[in-house]
Amino acid sequence: MIPARSRSIQAPAAVVMVRPHNFTVNTETAADNTFQRMDEDSGGLKSRAYDEISRAVDALRSHGVTVHLFEDEGTDTPDSVFPNNWFSTHGGGHVAVYPMKAVSRRRERRWDVIEMLKREYRVQDVIDYSGLEMDGLFLEGTGAMVLDHIDRVAYAVRSDRTDPIALERFCTHFNFEPMVFDARDENGVPIYHTNVLMCVATDAALVGLSMIDDRVRREEIVSRLEASGRDIVELDARQVSHFAGNAIELQGSSGRVLALSRTAHDVLRPEQVAQIERGCRLLPLDIPTIERAGGSVRCTIAGVHLLPRGGLRSPDIPARQPAVARQ
Repeated sequence: MIPARSRSIQAPAAVVMVRPHNFTVNTETAADNTFQRMDEDSGGLKSRAYDEISRAVDALRSHGVTVHLFEDEGTDTPDSVFPNNWFSTHGGGHVAVYPMKAVSRRRERRWDVIEMLKREYRVQDVIDYSGLEMDGLFLEGTGAMVLDHIDRVAYAVRSDRTDPIALERFCTHFNFEPMVFDARDENGVPIYHTNVLMCVATDAALVGLSMIDDRVRREEIVSRLEASGRDIVELDARQVSHFAGNAIELQGSSGRVLALSRTAHDVLRPEQVAQIERGCRLLPLDIPTIERAGGSVRCTIAGVHLLPRGGLRSPDIPARQPAVARQ
């Protein structure tokens, strides 16, 4: 039984999501995102994607998660449904804005989202890394990094979307230790984003360990996760390809939930489900149309790790926060 008020700084109680009105699969990002599906009938994509996000928002809200929903009625931002790539929030009142590889994805940055965060939450500063795009340096937010907010580790698969200079700068500012590694799918193709390979929750970590190239580095990652007290749920390549690693733990009104897609949920084995549910409840969301764009539930959710205005810190949430310097 999960305690009704079990809380963790790893699991935000509020999120930002974007509902697309003109969803399509982004041809610009297809070159290095093997999770995308371009060869199927595209009829009805817009309405189906709109409905999938609407139902996902309703499901999250029904579990007590606060969802700040923004609409995208544009036609030139095909991946806007994945806001976690262009910004992240952090305890202590800090917001980061990231440099994106694809030109079309740079248009996703919305300052009305930042203004909402300032209005509703205690925001101390916004560090904008987007200028690094001019130097060809990219770091696509919590797609490029899987952040352990408790142990202060930034796990990151090396790729064109995760530049080591940008990563080091972020980690210095936000007090994370970078842990960089190489990972490939069963065809030898590099993994484009870390968050399709792994998810770090409070009590468990879902990881496609067999896809991490270097054995020594793989063992270091296992040791670090185990040292933080987490059970490791090892995912195989098929499960990763079905987005089982693309999940996020959230704080609901009756305890923590792990939001993941129905696609991901259905490839988990019973013993893996039992492992995960020792710490949180599974919350599968049906988003098969959205998944055609190469991302799943984790990608659609930008967690809000900020203190609401007028709110007091819950005594059961640790107060440790990163020291942040301006860029």
